[in-house]
Amino acid sequence: MSTNKVQPRIMPGFMELLPEDQIAFNRMYDTIRRVYERYGFLPLDTATIELSEVLLAKAGGETEKQIYRFNKGDTDMSLRFDLTVPLARYVAQHAGELSFPFKRYQMSKVFRGERPQKGRFREFYQCDIDVIGVDSLDIVYDAEMPAVIYNVFKELAFGAFTIRMNNRKVLNGYFEALGYADKIGDILRTIDKLEKIGRENVEKELAEFGVAAADVAKILDFLAIRGDNDAVLEALRGQSVDSELYRTGVEELATVVSYLRRFGVEESAFIIDLTIARGLDYYTGTVFETMLNDYPSMGSVCSGGRYDSLAEYYTDQKLPGIGISIGLTRLFYQLKENGLIASTGACIARCLVIPMGDEQLGAALTAASAIRGAGIPADVYYQSKGMKQKMKYAAKIGVPFAAIIGEDEAAADTVMLKNMQTGEQSPVAIAELADAVK
Repeated sequence: MSTNKVQPRIMPGFMELLPEDQIAFNRMYDTIRRVYERYGFLPLDTATIELSEVLLAKAGGETEKQIYRFNKGDTDMSLRFDLTVPLARYVAQHAGELSFPFKRYQMSKVFRGERPQKGRFREFYQCDIDVIGVDSLDIVYDAEMPAVIYNVFKELAFGAFTIRMNNRKVLNGYFEALGYADKIGDILRTIDKLEKIGRENVEKELAEFGVAAADVAKILDFLAIRGDNDAVLEALRGQSVDSELYRTGVEELATVVSYLRRFGVEESAFIIDLTIARGLDYYTGTVFETMLNDYPSMGSVCSGGRYDSLAEYYTDQKLPGIGISIGLTRLFYQLKENGLIASTGACIARCLVIPMGDEQLGAALTAASAIRGAGIPADVYYQSKGMKQKMKYAAKIGVPFAAIIGEDEAAADTVMLKNMQTGEQSPVAIAELADAVK
């Protein structure tokens, strides 16, 4: 009896990968995780679904519109849209059980119901680290964050990159001194779009917010200060800005630069860039964006900054922190589109053990166990097929080695080890097989 078939498909804005790409994705994921742990960050995996009342305590505007929200019985719940709000809830909930400063990493999926477009997703991995303090948090953490970023992207090895950093106190103090204390949020969100919309459009928007033409010119000239880090700091210290907040921000930048050098970060990999504003309101100090030098069209591949109070919607305790986030799904997609990720084949195993006939299956299992016992991934071909089909399968999956066991090999406790790239093969004792595959 025939039935109507449902077309297999997924919704737009979700990414599924073939095994060879998933292997490459997992390698990036594991590289990031290893670097995070190397700096002492602790793993955390918060709930995917939160109570809407809790999750939306801080939300509003566009963010709230993008949240996947639903009811199950009388419970109003939502899928997490980032990893920062769940962290805030978690820290407030477990403050008495945690040690501060609390350093955590989380590498999990988040969900946003935005309009899907090329390179943007409704379900995607974020790889976050944050350090949370109680009442205060030392400025050295502002330097540790870009040091972590530096090591992540150095190990990912996708070419030269630049960590661009600024301090919101510098910008806020400058705008206050010009007389626009009540328009700082609007100005920041506008200048944050400078690279996307260009100087002329930024001038128009600033004018619409009531910024005088002469001050628009001053702001844009200020943002255009360039040079190496010491030159920019000298220029900032030389500005006639009547603001204690501004001066504090400049000295914080200088301190971060000094510590970054102590962390061993190459000077060519970080630069003070006054156009980096990070439009989100909760940033209060150092802010970062990271660019791949040869692929500016990708935009920022890692961003973040310092905030004064993480969990103000859940507790009266002051919990300042600093964090960064890598949007791994989007980054992987863009790297793949730019040809920076090469497929390594759909194979995790380093060696495929192939019995020539059913009689050699026991010997094949013994050989595979010897390889796995040395910590090397191995697989066994179990199907009763001809050798031509077995070798064709080995070539298709991209396994580096094939260990072939026939009647003679089984009797002698050996295999015929074939290098699948060069075609060379030689007999190897099972006891020495793991070393040969290594």
